[in-house]
Amino acid sequence: MDVICELGLERCQDTMIGGSFVRGVSGGERKRVSIGNEIIINPSILFLDEPTSGLDSTTALKVVRVLQDIAESGKTVITTIHQPSSRLFHKFDKLILLGKGSLLYYGKASESLVYFSSIGCSPLIAMNPAEFILDLANGNMDDVSIPSELEDRVQTENLGSNIRSEKPSPKDVHEYLVEAYETRVAHEEKKRLLTPLSISEDLRAIVTSSKRRWGASWWQQYSILFYRGLKERRHDYLSWMRIIQVITTAIILGLLWWRSKSKTTQDMQDQAGLLFFIAVFWGFFPVFTAIFTFPQERAMLNKERAVDMYRLSAYFMARTTSDLPLDLFLPVVFLIIVYFMAGLRQNVESFFLSMLIVFLSIVAAQGMGLAIGASLMDIKKATTLASVTVMTFMLAGGFFVKRVPVFISWIKYLSFNYHTYRLLLKVQYDHIPPSLGIAHMDNGLKEVGAMIAMVFGYRMLAYISLRRTKVK
Repeated sequence: MDVICELGLERCQDTMIGGSFVRGVSGGERKRVSIGNEIIINPSILFLDEPTSGLDSTTALKVVRVLQDIAESGKTVITTIHQPSSRLFHKFDKLILLGKGSLLYYGKASESLVYFSSIGCSPLIAMNPAEFILDLANGNMDDVSIPSELEDRVQTENLGSNIRSEKPSPKDVHEYLVEAYETRVAHEEKKRLLTPLSISEDLRAIVTSSKRRWGASWWQQYSILFYRGLKERRHDYLSWMRIIQVITTAIILGLLWWRSKSKTTQDMQDQAGLLFFIAVFWGFFPVFTAIFTFPQERAMLNKERAVDMYRLSAYFMARTTSDLPLDLFLPVVFLIIVYFMAGLRQNVESFFLSMLIVFLSIVAAQGMGLAIGASLMDIKKATTLASVTVMTFMLAGGFFVKRVPVFISWIKYLSFNYHTYRLLLKVQYDHIPPSLGIAHMDNGLKEVGAMIAMVFGYRMLAYISLRRTKVK
C-alpha cells in the first residue's frame, strides 16, 4: 500500500491494467505499475529503463524520490533517465555518461559540472545540468566554452585542410572528452573500484546462503495470485458472447429434445444422443479454453519468475483454481435449461448427480488443455494437438465404430468423453438397453476413479512441463 501511495497510484489501485481490447489504466500509470512490480519483491539490485518517460515533472519527481529512498536503504538502483529536470538531476548519487559507447564521465553527479569546468567545458548561459552534459556527449558546443586544447586541435586540422571551421566537429569533441577522462579520472576510479570492501558476517551469510528468500509466504502468494486471476479473466469467461453462445446452444438442444420420453428402447436411444452431445460439448469446450492459459501468459510468467516474484507452485495452483468458479458457472445455466426442457429424469438426486458428472468432465478436460498448452507453449501447435486428441478420444470410444480393433481400443480409457457418457447413462436409466452398446456397467465407481485420476494426472503433467520451461 505504501508503494502504491508513493508512486501516485492510489486513484487507480482497483482499476484493471487493460490491454489491446480492454480499456484500463493510462500509459504513465502502467509504467508506474511496472516499477511497483519490481520494487515489491525487495530486490538487492534494481534496473530501470527510462522510468520517467511520458510522466509530468511532478510525477517523475515522485518516482525518483521512491528510487532514492530505496537506494538509501542499502539497495543498488541503476536507471537510464530521458531528459531529467534539474530537480531530478540533483537526486542522482552517481552518474555514468556515455558517448558512442565510450565512457566520458563516471563519478558523483554533484561533481560532474566541476569536472567538466576543470577540462574547459562550461555553460555560457544558465541551463539544466542534464541538458549541458547531454550536449557535450553529442558533440554540441553551442553555448558551451571551447577548451583551448580543443581549439588548438581544430586550428591545426584547419591548416592541413581546405575546409575552415571555427567550431570543433562532434567527432573532435568526443575524442577530446574521452582522452580527458582517461588521463585525469579513469585511473583513480579504476583503482578505487578494485579496492576490496569489508563485508560483515551477517551480510556474508545472507549472500552465500543457497536458500532462496521469499518476501511472502506460499499462502499469501497463492491468495494474491488467485484474486488477480479472478479479476483478470472474469471479463473473458463471462463475456456476453460466451453467455449467449451457451444459452443459445442449450435452448436449441431443449427444443430438439423437447419433453423426450424414456419408456421404450427407441426413446432411450434418442435421449442417449442428447447425453452424448452433453458429454462431448462439455469435454470439447474447456479443452480449447484451457490451452490458451499458459502460452498467452508466457511473457509475463517468464518476467515474474526471472525475478523470483513468487513460487511456481503458488502461481500454478492459483491459476488453475481461479478458473474453476468461472468455468462452472455457465455449465450450471446450460444444464438447468437443457435438463428440464428435454424432460430428463425428474428427481433431485438425478439432476445433481448429472451436474456433478458434468463438473468432473469439465475439470478433467481443463486439465488436459492445461497439459497440452504448458508442454508446447505455442497456441497454434497446442490447438492442432488438442483437436487431434479430442477427435481420437471420440472415435476410439466406440460411439461411431462398434468394433474397435484391440490394439487401439485402450485409448477410450483415457477419454473423459467415454467415462462421462457412461456415467450420465447410469444416472438416467436403471437398466441400460444393449442397443446402446454400453457393456460392463456396474456402479460407476471405476469411471469416477478414472476421471479423478485424469483431473490430477493432467495437472501434474502441466506443472512438470512448466517447471521444465526455461526462464529467459
